[in-house]
Amino acid sequence: MQGSPVSELHVLRPAPCVLHPIIITHPNPYPIMSDLASKKCVPCKGGVPPLEGQALADLQVSLGGGWEVVDGHYLSKRYTFDDFAGALVFTDRIGAIAEAEGHHPDIYLAWGQVGVMIWTHAIDGLTESDFILAAKIDA
Repeated sequence: MQGSPVSELHVLRPAPCVLHPIIITHPNPYPIMSDLASKKCVPCKGGVPPLEGQALADLQVSLGGGWEVVDGHYLSKRYTFDDFAGALVFTDRIGAIAEAEGHHPDIYLAWGQVGVMIWTHAIDGLTESDFILAAKIDA
């Protein structure tokens, strides 16, 4: 069937994928109040207690940025965007940061929003690395 849509599918080729650097801006009305973003996440193999009490409170204040400490167990923040594409690009950016740091958050992606939850799974609680990752996400 020459000229039919089916025969034309065999000759169509996808355009080559060219990756371009993307500068991403996202709404962050809260300033980052520390140098946490300049630190490196340290892998946790377990055997250390999760942060609690004053140490946890101090890191939360240092982090700023609208992050919540939920039940002393994990960090949580929601970002909003004008569309799905902006939320997806931001999610990809978080993924790149997580891979570079070797520390991976739970990410929720929906139209116009991204939710992020961070904790150290090896100890089922928070470490300084969780706050470092959060600061890098907002940087």
